[in-house]
Amino acid sequence: MSAAPAKTPPGKPGAAAPEAPPPKKSKKLMFIALTLVAIVAAGGGAAFWFLKPSAPASAKPSGPARYIALEPAFVVNLADEGGARYLQADVQLQTRDADTAAAVALHTPIIRNKLLLLFGQQTSQQLTGRNGKEQLQAQALAEVKKTLRAQHAANQVEALLFTSIVIQ
Repeated sequence: MSAAPAKTPPGKPGAAAPEAPPPKKSKKLMFIALTLVAIVAAGGGAAFWFLKPSAPASAKPSGPARYIALEPAFVVNLADEGGARYLQADVQLQTRDADTAAAVALHTPIIRNKLLLLFGQQTSQQLTGRNGKEQLQAQALAEVKKTLRAQHAANQVEALLFTSIVIQ
């Protein structure tokens, strides 16, 4: 038994039949893929644009700084045992908010009272060195803000500054 002769295409004797060329990638498929990528990119851009906050959440009020002196100077006995030691401090509050400045002016007596009580709880040992004074400064600022909140007033006080401090 002999094998059947291979069929040759017409016009080419003895040549094997060529395989069909691989199908070309469709331009239509490429167009669809690029369109999908463009749609996804446009959707992401639109989502970013509409969902981004218009201003930072912690944006501070703009405008010039205002300094409000709490006068007269604070003079308190410190909580030291076995000796009469005192603290004298000149304090100013910094704000950029007009409503806060007005609230501080209105509520100065209660703010001064709270600060006098806070300062009188300190010992000279706690206030030695820069760290002790900065801790008292932070506590005093928190006390001022807390007092203004309790009075349902604007409380955008940015800083409490000791412009003079003496411990004897």
